[in-house]
Amino acid sequence: MASPPRRPVNPMDAAEALFKPAKKPAAPAVERRAVPEAREMVSIKIDSAVLEFFQKDGPGWQERINDALRAAMKADGAE
Repeated sequence: MASPPRRPVNPMDAAEALFKPAKKPAAPAVERRAVPEAREMVSIKIDSAVLEFFQKDGPGWQERINDALRAAMKADGAE
């Protein structure tokens, strides 16, 4: 089954398409505040050696990375 053309072939249809009412813009998304101490899924780029270091002890490597980052925050006086 052939799909209809993306642009009108008939000049009358093309003119009608130009005068169709514009779509209303979508309402902006409401930003929700994160729950304190909640975990968020993120994607970061880290060196492969760093990743191997945390993964060598098996499961729980993400928590170990989080603990190391939290310790760095505390050492910097952020918490």
